[in-house]
Amino acid sequence: MASLSFVSSSHLTLRTPSLTLRKLSPPRTSVSFSVKAQSVALSQDDLKKLAAEKAVEAIKPGMVLGLGTGSTAAFAVDQIGKLLASGELHDIVGIPTSKRTEEQARSLGIPLVALDTHPRIDLAIDGADEVDPNLDLVKGRGGALLREKMVEAVAERFIVVADDTKLVKGLGGSGLAMPVEVVQFCWKFNLEPLKDGFAAGREIGKLEGVVEHGLFLGMATSVIIAGKNGVEVMNK
Repeated sequence: MASLSFVSSSHLTLRTPSLTLRKLSPPRTSVSFSVKAQSVALSQDDLKKLAAEKAVEAIKPGMVLGLGTGSTAAFAVDQIGKLLASGELHDIVGIPTSKRTEEQARSLGIPLVALDTHPRIDLAIDGADEVDPNLDLVKGRGGALLREKMVEAVAERFIVVADDTKLVKGLGGSGLAMPVEVVQFCWKFNLEPLKDGFAAGREIGKLEGVVEHGLFLGMATSVIIAGKNGVEVMNK
């Protein structure tokens, strides 16, 4: 049985077993790139930075960007700021998925707009807590899952960046919590249904009082994974 832990007045997280939520997709394509300086041991942050910088290469002038939240996405935002400052990138605007990302982007001089005024996003870049072989995701352990899903759902392309520790055979395979966001009022009302009804994301979403959940199914168009042997780009 899943166990629940109360995170804040408006968030619950579920600790779930490994889940197989979708049938296998058609075979994905992947391209591998070698990591330079193999003689130097790469930290997890080094790997996240490699994946983020590879994703930023997809940005073109004139794009509206979805700016993700979390430690890996922060490296992508940093790189965008550096490219803007150097003049290598121009005429882009970003839509942040959290207050934290908004503050980071403003400090780097990245122009920001609202989803209300720019409902079409060319490219979103964000991290993930888990990535399965179908490129389905668990996200939101950083607490920004509602805005992340709103932004990434309308993105023409959604590139996920992560290190290889995020790869799982099935969602829930890490054994860590899967976020479910609920309204503060009467949150205990959903406690038992959430524990008993974790079959699929759409079932969770039907529960009264549930705002959003951390299953991002069929949304990622590419996943960039950095590991000790290189950077792999997996495309649907």
